[in-house]
Amino acid sequence: MNDKKNKGKSQNLWKEAKKIIPGGNQLLSKRAEMFAPDQWPAYFKKARGIKVTDLDGRTYLDFSRMGIGSCVLGYADPDVNRAVKKAIDSGSMSTLNSPEEVSLAKILIRLHPWAQMVRYARTGGEAMSIAVRIARAASGKDTVAFCGYHGWHDWYLSGNLASDKNLDGHLLPGLLPKGVPRGLIHTAIPFRYNHIEELEAIVARHDVGVIVIEPYRHEEPKEGFLQKVKEIARKVGATLVFDEVSAAFRRNAGGVHLLYGVNPDIAVLAKAMSNGYPMAAIIGTKKVMEAAQGTFISSTYWTERVGPVAALATIHKFIKKKVHLHLAKIGKEIEAGWIALASKHGIAITTEGPYAMVGLSFNDSNKQELKTLFVQEMLKRGFLTELSIYVTYAHTSSDVKKYLKAVDGVFNIIARAIKEGTVGSLLEGPVAHSGFARLN
Repeated sequence: MNDKKNKGKSQNLWKEAKKIIPGGNQLLSKRAEMFAPDQWPAYFKKARGIKVTDLDGRTYLDFSRMGIGSCVLGYADPDVNRAVKKAIDSGSMSTLNSPEEVSLAKILIRLHPWAQMVRYARTGGEAMSIAVRIARAASGKDTVAFCGYHGWHDWYLSGNLASDKNLDGHLLPGLLPKGVPRGLIHTAIPFRYNHIEELEAIVARHDVGVIVIEPYRHEEPKEGFLQKVKEIARKVGATLVFDEVSAAFRRNAGGVHLLYGVNPDIAVLAKAMSNGYPMAAIIGTKKVMEAAQGTFISSTYWTERVGPVAALATIHKFIKKKVHLHLAKIGKEIEAGWIALASKHGIAITTEGPYAMVGLSFNDSNKQELKTLFVQEMLKRGFLTELSIYVTYAHTSSDVKKYLKAVDGVFNIIARAIKEGTVGSLLEGPVAHSGFARLN
């Protein structure tokens, strides 16, 4: 293994950061240990399109998380940046309100005809917390039944509290609930996607006031599943919340639930809607959203101007360029390439959609070692990548060909290592950490 002096500025700064910032940074999904410990270039100096330059001046093509799914148009999109720079020059904050808030609300309501009102936040997690607060206020009941990943706030992590403290964390492995008040136990109860019988059992035992679900992640809903969820919500008097933080503005313009013809009471949009600038929206029916007036939801920086301006520019371009069609095209090319190369080298893999968030997994007992080796060898070839890719408008078919050429070489190394049992010995650093588990 290389010593510290050969690690470069990025890795050295990451080691320094972990001494003065708990966890090293602000987001689990960006920790270097999630990719290739002691190798991943943790910091960037410049990002444009899909090119990322680290602190040592090395430039990579990003075929990984693209700002954790936030940059659907690509990094530093010129049209979005132009609008943002104009807003900054005009003043991004004032005693008065930004008129772009109203313009954005009108567009979101036009895209989602079932909704009549909109509130804003700046991140997906806090927007989900707002949505649950409003949903509880509307139903007048506390208990939440949920499916999927919904952020870091107490309402959600309370689902990982158990009657026996020793079992805390067993329902959602990887998400520790320390610091979450034990008084919240049994206020949030998880169920698995496409398992309607689990939701039915929860509402039979508890007086559920809110049902929260990601309508789509990687698995298509079984026929009637989302409709049945809605019917149960109506039957028990619960507010239905769709978490579209990750899914929205990838398969269509707006929330993916529009493709399934099932409308919630509230939907939460974030990530891709503003192409890397902090912005989130909580949209809903007038009847439910007006419940926000009966509770206190307020924050200074929810009123700054850059977020709404970036969202307006992003959404306009998304619609004009029909970005979702490009995302599907590129994702399909990547998946087809993975499958062909895996077959060529005799590697067993599984792929998953949607094409805009295409992913693969190695069908092997030492999958974490294989993932680490894959990331390690792709870095050497000039690619930031892992086993899932948030496709962007900036990715081209030419980029995909370069990527797949590199994958071809790395799959050859992996196939040989599997056959010879030498995967571990080829790693030039520790094995990548695993993430948290999902319920969909």
